[in-house]
Amino acid sequence: MGVLTVLLVGQFMALLDLFVVNVALPAIRTNLHTSGTSLQLVVGGYSIAYAMLLITSARLGDLYGRRRMYLTGVLTFTAASLVCGIAPSSAVLIAFRFVQGAGAAMMIPQMMSVIQMYFTGGARAKALSAYGAVLSAGMVAGLVIGGLVINADFFGATWRPVFLLNVPVGLGVAFLVPRLVPADEPRASRRLDLRGLAIAVPALCLVVLPLVIGHQLGWPPWTFASIVAGLALVALFVIAERRIASRHGDPLLDMGVLRSAGLIPGLLALVCMQIGAGGFLFTFTLHLEDGLGYSALRTGLTYLPLATPFGLVSFYWRRLPRQLHEIVVPVGLGLSALAYLGMALALRHADNGGPALWLCLVVLGIGMGLSASPLLTQALVHVPLPRAADASGLLTTTMQLSQLMGVAALGTVFLTLRNGVLDHAGHASAAAMSSTALSLSVVSALGVAAAASLTRSIRRARPAAS
Repeated sequence: MGVLTVLLVGQFMALLDLFVVNVALPAIRTNLHTSGTSLQLVVGGYSIAYAMLLITSARLGDLYGRRRMYLTGVLTFTAASLVCGIAPSSAVLIAFRFVQGAGAAMMIPQMMSVIQMYFTGGARAKALSAYGAVLSAGMVAGLVIGGLVINADFFGATWRPVFLLNVPVGLGVAFLVPRLVPADEPRASRRLDLRGLAIAVPALCLVVLPLVIGHQLGWPPWTFASIVAGLALVALFVIAERRIASRHGDPLLDMGVLRSAGLIPGLLALVCMQIGAGGFLFTFTLHLEDGLGYSALRTGLTYLPLATPFGLVSFYWRRLPRQLHEIVVPVGLGLSALAYLGMALALRHADNGGPALWLCLVVLGIGMGLSASPLLTQALVHVPLPRAADASGLLTTTMQLSQLMGVAALGTVFLTLRNGVLDHAGHASAAAMSSTALSLSVVSALGVAAAASLTRSIRRARPAAS
């Protein structure tokens, strides 16, 4: 358990920082006098570096050792957190948010690979459940903890402790890694695919950067051209990687991993779930803070009815009768769809949704808990050990890009609808959030279909596996 604990603490720290900054943005804007675009880059710089380097970091873990790469990532992340916390300007903050994202990208793929290597059978499933619980709870906990820290205003530092709190935690993790995580032998026979890397990094950058800052800039034509060019490079990357594999080379991402039972439908369900989660957290936070005028603390506390069942269900879902395990993902996504639909109806009757909204948040937490952790477990359970790094890199990259897609697409829907209502801010925001929640319900319903396909894939694979 020592190995798993030190991995999950690093995971929680990296994931927390992805979301905690959202509630700190008003304080950062006031203190550093930042523009809207700069604030978007404070949030997005982390995500851009994170998404671009995940697959590469998974391969580097193969080449140089997963423990070594994990420790390097922890130290990089911790040092960047320190600089972010004392940043004298928005330019320095943005630059080191990119470095933070790079450090997180070094850590995350190693965690799932180590779990795949050192845990088997029921222990592996339990470890993946714990990983999924941290992954699930970390998203919402970032908003809750951010509100609490900013409201406490430690030493009059307003937003800075949001980053500085990572420093003692990161140093503690760095101290424990060599003592608790077993050393692994680098696979020197594998080489880094520089051609694939040269295509993948600009491809992801061209797609992700416009998603982060496009709305703030009013979606100028270059943002769409950039996304199209990025998608073209993604297609070129797939072709190049298949060609390298066909020549018995060592591609950056072995596309053969997609043949693992359940991985493709698992990825599709993950896309729907993360688009919904990313879109909801972004738009609902805007509704609470900008539309209803909530403080950072009140906004964070509003998420507690979602966060609490989210974390508990994510960890304890395996205690359900075993015959129900196969259907928990489609059931969870179905509950999420119903919760979003309930929010849409509640916000049509009251700007703050009333008691009905709190009930919907609880149902959403249960639904997300039933889908997030089991989805990771079921998508990875049939991945062969030699392809664990490829699968973990692909899974985490998909997760990150899907969240950004949710922020960009659902954020655009929300802001466009809110700006189109000629009424007081609360009503305009509630009306926009209601329509956005309907869109979220549709996305989750599509996820139910993908999750049902995942269930069928697992059932077909079980006889072959046994």
